[in-house]
Amino acid sequence: MSRERGPRRVVFLQRNLVSVEDFEFEEPKPGQVLIRSASTLISPGTEGATLLGLPNTPRKFPTYPGYSNAGVVVAVGDRVSGVKAGDRVVSRGRHASHVLVDEDRVLKIPGALSFDEASFFMLASIALQGVRKAGVELGDSVAVLGQGLVGQLALQLAKLSGGLPVIGVDLYDSRLEVSSRHGADHVFNPRRVNLEEEVEKATGGGGAGVVIEATGSPEAIGTALQLAGRDGRVILLGSTRGESTVNLYRDVHKKGVTVIGAHNSVRPRHESSHGRWTFEDDSALVLKLLSRNLLRVKDLVSLRISSERAPEAYRAILESKETVLGVILDWTGKGR
Repeated sequence: MSRERGPRRVVFLQRNLVSVEDFEFEEPKPGQVLIRSASTLISPGTEGATLLGLPNTPRKFPTYPGYSNAGVVVAVGDRVSGVKAGDRVVSRGRHASHVLVDEDRVLKIPGALSFDEASFFMLASIALQGVRKAGVELGDSVAVLGQGLVGQLALQLAKLSGGLPVIGVDLYDSRLEVSSRHGADHVFNPRRVNLEEEVEKATGGGGAGVVIEATGSPEAIGTALQLAGRDGRVILLGSTRGESTVNLYRDVHKKGVTVIGAHNSVRPRHESSHGRWTFEDDSALVLKLLSRNLLRVKDLVSLRISSERAPEAYRAILESKETVLGVILDWTGKGR
C-alpha cells in the first residue's frame, strides 16, 4: 500500500535548473491561513527571467517561484474570521502543495469558477492596474505590444474599458489568432508588416492614443514610443530585462508623450482611488469578471501538467513560445 506523499514545492536550484522538493510547513499562526493548492499558474515572463538570471532579476539561488495560487483552506489560525476550512480561495502563494499566507492576502473564489481560471487572478490584476494607469476612455485607440499572458489580459481589459480600436501586436501568429478571438480589432506581426504604417492606418492616421508595452523586451520600448500618437500615453507594463536606447526628442518630447511605469508594486496599499486601486480590490474585481465570463482565460491555457513535472513545464515556456501561452501546475494528482 503506497503512502501519501508529503508536502512538495518547486525550487529553482540554480540558473536554468528546476526541481520539486519535499518540505515541512508550519501550522497557521494567528491571522494566518493554510491552503492546500489545487492549481498554480506559472508567470512566464517573471519566472522565466528569474530562472535564467536575466537583468533586473534577483539572481539568487535557490529561489522558490510562484504567486498565482488557487486551492482550498485546510486550517486557520486564531483571529481569522473571513475564511474557514473548506473555502475555495486564491492567494499569492508559491508553487507548492501547501502554502501559508496571511488572511488579508486571501480572496474567496466566487461561484463555480474553476481553480484553473481563478489562478489567473494575479496576472489579470497586474494587467488591470496597467490599463487603469493608462486612463483608457471610451473610444481611445489602444495598441498592446506582446500577446503573452499579460498582454492578452491587458488587451481584453482595454476592450472592456472602452478601447476602440484595440490592436494586438506580437511576433507569433498563433498568439495573434487568440487575440482576434478575444476581441482585438486589428492584429499585426512586425515580421510581416510595417508596424508603424499599419497602426497609423488602424487609428485613422494619428497613431495610438495608448500603447501598452507588455513584452519586457528592451527593444520594444522604442517601438512603443514610436507608435504613440500626439499626447499619447505609453504604459510600461512588462518588466524590462535590460537597458533601452530611445530618441527622446523625436518620440517623447516632440509629440508630448507621457510615459508611465506600471510595475505591480506601485499601488496604494490601503485604499483605492480613481485610476489607482489596491491589489485586493483589483483582484476581487478580476474574479468577478472571470466568473461572469467577461474576462476569458480558458483558451489561454496551453498546458496543464502535474506539479511533479514542473521542470518540463518551464522547459516548454522557455523553448516553445510560439505554441505555449499559459501553463498550469496541477497539485491534485489529476494533471497529465
